[in-house]
Amino acid sequence: MKVIVAAARTGGHINPGIAIANKIKQEEKNSEIVFIGTTEGLENDLVPRAGYELKTIEAYGFNRKITLKNLKDIIKTINSKTDAKKIIEEFKPDIVIGTGGYICVPVFLAAVSKKVPTVLHESNAFPGASIKFLSKKVDEIFVGFKDAKTRLPRAKKVVVTGTPTKVKFLDLNENQKNKIKKDIGLRDDLPVVLVFGGSQGAKSINSAILEIIKKHKNEKYQIIWAAGQSQYDLIKEELEDYKIAIQNIKNTKIVPYIYNMEDVLNSCDLVVSRSGAMTITEIAKVGKPGIFIPLPYATENHQEYNAKVLANAGAAKIILDKDLNANILENQIEDILFTPGKKEEMGLKARSIEVKDVEENIYKEIKKLVEK
Repeated sequence: MKVIVAAARTGGHINPGIAIANKIKQEEKNSEIVFIGTTEGLENDLVPRAGYELKTIEAYGFNRKITLKNLKDIIKTINSKTDAKKIIEEFKPDIVIGTGGYICVPVFLAAVSKKVPTVLHESNAFPGASIKFLSKKVDEIFVGFKDAKTRLPRAKKVVVTGTPTKVKFLDLNENQKNKIKKDIGLRDDLPVVLVFGGSQGAKSINSAILEIIKKHKNEKYQIIWAAGQSQYDLIKEELEDYKIAIQNIKNTKIVPYIYNMEDVLNSCDLVVSRSGAMTITEIAKVGKPGIFIPLPYATENHQEYNAKVLANAGAAKIILDKDLNANILENQIEDILFTPGKKEEMGLKARSIEVKDVEENIYKEIKKLVEK
């Protein structure tokens, strides 16, 4: 099978594309796969690192404000259809796959014009502008959550496949969980709250957690906190003003980034985070209760829609960014951790919305379309 994958800018778009490519390679070792991206996004690191060729075109995100720069970017993006068409003509793919974002617009307009089979994958519960724009033109759309299906009324075919993720459910016993906690630098006799806000951190979440730490409110539980590379040093300085050494805080471990996220997610008791599609997918997969603070500036408020997937199932609580403070967060944490049976019940409800066999679902649909 010859495949083009359009994926650009963020890990939330690129990593599902790589996972789909890996599954195709696993099933058909002689497959040829090429990615199309831009010169500016994470694809320039992640795609070659995964062992795939990356070809680039000029494409930009659409800002809803009418400005001269925005108009120029829109024109450049649409015009890059010509470059995408050249790549398609030279490579002659059996199928073109896109994982959302502005890169899909020129690539899929080119693919449709060349009558190449096309599929899109939407990991968010509320489909993005590019997916909605292309929904009537492409052959099939895969969605991570069933909530997204009803929001694509113009699509020819929508299939709930789930979203590929590297994180898997690990059926850990208490000894295995305790070893992970000790390796992190935490005790094994208190529950653990995992806090993160994405690779660059989330300032509002960081501020609330910082206040909890300063006032020593986490006496009955522990925090493992991925503060984000850009904010770690700022937090360290602020704590030093309170005579608190960042490497020696009771019941707390603060790091710029968590590299063994699968282990930590599976061994923690509660997650506090933003609500990107990948985060929701991973929390459902490992079966953990969540407290979500959706990014308020996310396009079309899609993070709040993502959070509601778990909240509506009874697996999570939502605190809007504008309402977030240390007291509200602390009360929610303690309620989930220390109400008998609550965290276990929420965890089971989280797992109930997991879509199983994601990569297999996607591969089978792609194979059917190619063969047809």
